[in-house]
Parts: sequence; structure tokens; C-alpha cells
Amino acid sequence: MPRPELQAPPDIFYNEAEARKYTTSSRIIEIQARISQRALELLALPNDGVPRLLLDIGCGSGLSGETLSENGHHWIGYDISPSMLDVAMEREVDGDLLLADMGQGLGLRPGVVDGAISISAVQWLCYADKSSHEPRMRLKAFFGSLYRCLARGARAVLQLYAENMDQSEMIMTYAMRAGFAGGIVVDWPHSSKARKAYLVLTCGPPSAQTSLPKGKGEDGEMCSEDEESDDENQTVGIYERNRPRKKLKINKNGKGRGWVFKKKEQMRKKGYNVPPDTKYTARKRKAHF
Repeated sequence: MPRPELQAPPDIFYNEAEARKYTTSSRIIEIQARISQRALELLALPNDGVPRLLLDIGCGSGLSGETLSENGHHWIGYDISPSMLDVAMEREVDGDLLLADMGQGLGLRPGVVDGAISISAVQWLCYADKSSHEPRMRLKAFFGSLYRCLARGARAVLQLYAENMDQSEMIMTYAMRAGFAGGIVVDWPHSSKARKAYLVLTCGPPSAQTSLPKGKGEDGEMCSEDEESDDENQTVGIYERNRPRKKLKINKNGKGRGWVFKKKEQMRKKGYNVPPDTKYTARKRKAHF
């Protein structure tokens, strides 16, 4: 079964049928609750009984937001799929829901959020689903806006599935460039089924408080083979669906050397005075020229 990221953009893949199927699966509900609880644990919020305002980025139908509500926090959910948000509204989740593309930035006031989680969503930014999409610029916009809206010292925990090291490094690079300190925490690193990676980011420069927590299973604990996770099948592929085409010697308008020769010949047949063809015809000039 191909991964969702390889099949279609998220707002198209998660249509009404897929959204309802996703939300009614007891397996997915259990996995989402477990991962969300772990993400909340990694946020390391003060245990003082005071509700915090949190972001749920890629909230879908509100499964992960329910964990936040159960722990007494307020939350704002972002998602690009209208169908997913419709299901969340039918389920009457406690959070505020926004239909938005996180690759265009979050659009919140600076320093108003106490923490953020994201469950299996950030990897979608690694795809160019439209001609205007540039994955690196979308990651830059996302992490820049996330850094600005977080209170200083607050954390963001982003659970993701990286297909390869190049993708992990690209995501991590743009998080660091935005100003975050932190790294990747891996739970059950020796289990192929239960392995989970969390990008744990702290808003602000590195300090003693920004040291990464230890991943589960790192001290030799064993993980049951039956634990988690069929959503390993929902992981990413960064280059599969949008393979770059072979480079052609064309100008910015998509009209190459052959097109220029053909156009000049047409003009000659119409009786126009056309410069002769030379080795310099349709030559690409340097930008400063």
C-alpha cells in the first residue's frame, strides 16, 4: 500500500471518505492517543495545574487534540483538509479549528503559545504539490512562524517519519535556522515496528534546560513486536511523487533554441527582415548581462 504522501496532496488525499475511515479506526485512535500522550510528555510543561495554550499542527479530526483536552489544556488545531476539520466539528472537539496550510506560516501573534505538538504532519512539507511550492521555503516559513508564536523557553514536539537521512537533515536544518535548539528523540530505536521519532525543539538558544530527554528503549528495555504501528505505512517519501524532470536547455519561458529557429523561419516566410542564424542564436546570457 503506497504511503499517503506518495498518492496525493493532503487536502485531496484526506477526502470525506478517508477522513471518516481514519477517525473510526480503533487501531488508529489507539496509536494517536499513545503518540499524543508521549508528545505531551516531551513538552515538559510545568506540573502546576495551570492550563496552557497549545497548538496541534495537522490536527486532522481532533484525535490528538482530545489528549490535550483530557490533560486540561486549551488548544488550537491547524489542518489543510476541510474534510478532516468537518469530522472534528461533528465530534465537537474542545479546541479551536483553523483551515490553513502550515507551509505558509501560522499567522499568530508573537509569544502567545505555550507549546506545540504535531503528529505525523511535518513531513508533508517536503513535497511540492503545486508549481508554486518549494519545500525548503515552506519549511522556512513554517519554522519561522512557529518560533515567533512560541513563548521563550516553550517547546514544540513534532512526531514525524523520515524516509531517509537527507529529509531528516533538511527538516532539522530549517528548524535550527529559525532559532530553535534541540534535536531528535527516538523511542524504541531497535524495533522496526514500534520505532517513533520526535523532533523536540526549544524556543531559544541552547541551555541546561534545553537538553534532550532520553528516548524510550534506549536503556535496553524491550518493546513488544505487537506494539504500534501501522502508521509506519503512512510515512514519507520526499522525492518519489515529484521526480525532477531531465534538465533541458530552455529559457525561463520554456522556449528553447529549436523554438527560436522555428519562429525565425516563420518570420522569414512572411517577408520580415530576420537576423541570420549563428552559434549565438538563443544563447543563454549571464544574469548581469
